Amino acid sequence: MEFSSPVVTLEVKGHVATLWLDRPEARNALGSAFWRDLPLAAAAITSDPDVRVLVIAAKGPHFSVGLDLKEFGGGFMAGDGESSTATANAKSYESIRRMQQAVTSIADLEIPVIAAVHGYCIGGGVDLITACDVRLASSDAVFSVREAKVAIVADLGTLQRLPRIVSAGHVAELAFTGKDVDAHRASAIGLVNALHGESGDDVVQAAYALANEIAANSPVAVRGTKAVLAANDGRSVAEGLDFVARWNTMYLHSNDLKEAMTAFLERRPPVFNGD
Repeated sequence: MEFSSPVVTLEVKGHVATLWLDRPEARNALGSAFWRDLPLAAAAITSDPDVRVLVIAAKGPHFSVGLDLKEFGGGFMAGDGESSTATANAKSYESIRRMQQAVTSIADLEIPVIAAVHGYCIGGGVDLITACDVRLASSDAVFSVREAKVAIVADLGTLQRLPRIVSAGHVAELAFTGKDVDAHRASAIGLVNALHGESGDDVVQAAYALANEIAANSPVAVRGTKAVLAANDGRSVAEGLDFVARWNTMYLHSNDLKEAMTAFLERRPPVFNGD
């Protein structure tokens, strides 16, 4: 796996990859380098067949304070003195779409993705974790869909993905107010699956434990389960059942299934190879 970036670091241990937000001196503010490199990191992860689970975590005291307003602030002002309004608007649209696609590159990964959140997780940080399958947090985590407080409509995925995670009333409250929500409230409304410890180290270790538990299962079955869950969107129950029937028609008779049956008969843990 070849990947390097000044703002995110990719590590692999066994079958678990970790994508570190690695700009602690800026509280992991999300600047242009991040939006450029995130989809490249996703592509690198996809290229490694041994990776079965991805953990997204952050170095430093905070997960992310969101969009780097120091860098992007000028871009929110109409025009640059030379381009027409139409040209400036087109560039703005293209920039938003690139950032949206960067977040979507994480949502589109075939493997499960676990977010391990500590400290501030604001704005773009929430966009990122809502693209993950599972969210864990330490008790010091603070979440905010902050955009309304800075006169922006959240546009990188939170308003589309958050309603699939928490109820409509909670989405509306968070998005309309831009308020800070502590870890216990986030857990109570289902934004995070569970709380683990009081620091980033605690929640990362919990994420690794969960990731290794998932990675011990058949990669064929886990990837298939994620694909079937995603395929339920926009489908009726009957259509979803037909989809999973077709999926298993293609993938049920895997070597992993044979290994599972053999291990059961031999009374030992299975060792899956993902084929």
